[in-house]
Parts: sequence; structure tokens; C-alpha cells
Amino acid sequence: MAKVTRIDHVAILVDDLQKTVDFWQDALGIQLAHIVDVPAEKSMVAFLPVGGSEIELVKPTTDDSGLARYLEKRGPGMHHICLEVDDIEGMLAHLKEKGIQLINETAVDGMDGRKYAFIHPKSANGVMVELYELPK
Repeated sequence: MAKVTRIDHVAILVDDLQKTVDFWQDALGIQLAHIVDVPAEKSMVAFLPVGGSEIELVKPTTDDSGLARYLEKRGPGMHHICLEVDDIEGMLAHLKEKGIQLINETAVDGMDGRKYAFIHPKSANGVMVELYELPK
């Protein structure tokens, strides 16, 4: 059976990327690794490694994206938690069998060969959960 192997990252939605990066670096001493433009998600993402996980700061790059609408409605803050899994297709099949509401019925190909899918917050007590499978 597919299983969760670790917390990959916690994503925080922001309206000012530099100001937020400055807080994490200056106040908490967590250093920025890099910033990536993610056109498929209409966002810029800053990666701040912590132990074996990351904090991801996500800023929408357009006003018409789902992220922008989320930010407009709820404001900056926690967006989702991402769990690494060893078999994303197996995990999605397992969740479907359990009647879990998914945002992505099948895995999406992401950066660096990663695959990802989101579980709807309605099925996770208000928390959006992303599942990640790293390339083999």
C-alpha cells in the first residue's frame, strides 16, 4: 500500500514576497535557497529549507489565478501542507476508495519530474493537503 514518507513542505500564500522572505531570514535565520517562477501555477515560489523539509512562500503572479482568488478571499497565510508519498497513483486510488474528495483525480507532472495532486480541504478538516512523489 502507498504510504506517506515525510512532510515535504508547508506553503504560505503571500502578497509581498520580498517582505515575507525578509521576515523568515532576518527574524528566524532561515536562509532563502532560491526563488522560482512557476508559470503553470501562475506564481513565484521562494524556497526556505528547514531540516529535511521546506517552507515555501507562494506569491500569485496574475490577478486571475486560483491562488490570487484565494489570497483575495482569505488574505496571506497558510495555504497547504505537502506530504511526500512513495506511490502517488496508489495513494490517489486508496483515497478515492475511501470517498475522499480530491482536487486532482490524477497526478500532475510538476517541476523536476515530481508528480503532485491536492486533496480538497473539505475532506481534511479545512486543511488543503498536497501529495508529492519525487522522481524515482
